[in-house]
Amino acid sequence: MVRKTVILLAAGALVLAGAMVATAQYFGGFGNLLESFKGADAPDPGPLPAIKLVDAFPKLRFDLPLWFGHDGTSSGWLYVCEQDGTIWRFKKEGESKEEFLNLKDRMASRRARNNEEGLLALAFHPKHAENRYFYVCYSMLAAGGKPRRDVLARFTADNEGKATDLGTEKIILEVEEPYGNHNGCSLLFGKDGFLYASFGDGGSANDPHGNGQNLSTLLASVIRIDVDQESAGKAYSIPKDNPFVDRKDARGEIWAFGLRNVWRMAFDAETGLLWGGDVGQNSYEEIDIIERGGNYGWNKREGLHDFKGGERAEGMIDPVAEYGRDKGVSVTGGCVYRGKMFEKLQGLYIYGDYQSGRIWGLQYDAKEKKVKQQELLAHIPGASISSFGQDPQGEIYVCGHYRGTITRIEIAD
Repeated sequence: MVRKTVILLAAGALVLAGAMVATAQYFGGFGNLLESFKGADAPDPGPLPAIKLVDAFPKLRFDLPLWFGHDGTSSGWLYVCEQDGTIWRFKKEGESKEEFLNLKDRMASRRARNNEEGLLALAFHPKHAENRYFYVCYSMLAAGGKPRRDVLARFTADNEGKATDLGTEKIILEVEEPYGNHNGCSLLFGKDGFLYASFGDGGSANDPHGNGQNLSTLLASVIRIDVDQESAGKAYSIPKDNPFVDRKDARGEIWAFGLRNVWRMAFDAETGLLWGGDVGQNSYEEIDIIERGGNYGWNKREGLHDFKGGERAEGMIDPVAEYGRDKGVSVTGGCVYRGKMFEKLQGLYIYGDYQSGRIWGLQYDAKEKKVKQQELLAHIPGASISSFGQDPQGEIYVCGHYRGTITRIEIAD
């Protein structure tokens, strides 16, 4: 039986991206494991269970992992994306891993690119078992007359689904990025069969180009496209029920906008709600439920607050939850637990902070559109939570960016 190793690191052991350095003092002290965190208008919460992170695959380590998931088939394969451009796959026993895709020669090296660039997201086509299609988003630097950009591309695995020839790449969409940060990007297929993708506001700071409230750009938005149909000279088509499809001043691909830098989205398998963690600027991180046509306020708003003299406009949607710099610095959007192992976690949206290592649980009533309770479930400085993912059974896993681990969420003893 594989020995379970609990990842509990010392309070000062933060390992941060690039040249960024943070200390426990910066975060205002780490507090206790069961420290409460209440959102706006939330009732006084009852106790939610403390959780721990258990090393799910002790024999496997990864280099800058930032995506974990499965291909939606009965194959039993699990996958991890590394930021430098490799996708690995392995079985749940975790005895060994094999290379599934390697984009390293196509992408800029770690030294040449911004630390927020790289291979950012992966999604398997709903009919992957039949067509072997999967989709990735990766960063490209300016070269050959092309600008710095995010590339959304389709690849096709071989007949055995074991490996991928780079020659099978089909570019679906390219989004110009004026700066190297705020690339965002999650890729998800909805139950409607359409592909949802998030893109950041283009980078720098404070949204200097005003992309957040500009419907003529795909930056600072979540888009929704049909990758099974092509139209108007594009490698995709725009669903007819997209909210801005008939507006001449808007990109029809846009599903929601006013989002600074959504890092990780997830659909709730039961309610169908689309959850996203939007990374803040100076003061607040936020969790949003992404709605059709929604305007989430950036750069007029940061969380629930006016930003740099901006004013709230009619129809702007408030976040479901927010937290300040005393709790963390960079939100990592999570998943709604729909697994079978831990009944006490059922229905909780579990999310975290990349730099402080805090993990929260949020219970949301979809009918009342109201947060019922939310609390801090764990505080694990040094966990460097780059992504949450789920296996076919709905259990939640965590990518530890700088320790190279994939851990599983369990209720603490």
